Amino acid sequence: MVHKVERGESSPTASLLAKLAGAFGMTMSALLALAELEDGRLLRVTDQPVWVDPESGYLRRHVSPKSASPLNLVEIDLPASAEIPMPASAYLQTRQLIWVLDGELVFIEGGERHELGAGDCLELGPPSDCVFKNESSRTCKYAVIVDRKA
Repeated sequence: MVHKVERGESSPTASLLAKLAGAFGMTMSALLALAELEDGRLLRVTDQPVWVDPESGYLRRHVSPKSASPLNLVEIDLPASAEIPMPASAYLQTRQLIWVLDGELVFIEGGERHELGAGDCLELGPPSDCVFKNESSRTCKYAVIVDRKA
């Protein structure tokens, strides 16, 4: 599958990107930033890279500029009834917050279920396999804030 992605014959899923990032000891945000962003302090909305998961329709917008800052900000649109599993390796050596901007998000962290609504913010615990779920009938928009220096 990695070979097909490298040759442009297949688009990677969110789960595959998270696994690849974890294998390189980096976050998914850092992996995509390396591939898509130029250095600078300003990243205009028209230049913010958008990636869509071919399986679920999950839309990911990298909002923060590529810089020396240890923080990354990503905006996600999770379609109704979508479910995105993420391996624990995607969370190694980072601290992350999930901030729900609109809609409802179920975040399963290990065996713990968190039900989040608009305005709610959750700090992730120690790395464990996770699942982002939208059990509602409308899109959920949330932000992920990643601290790479954790």
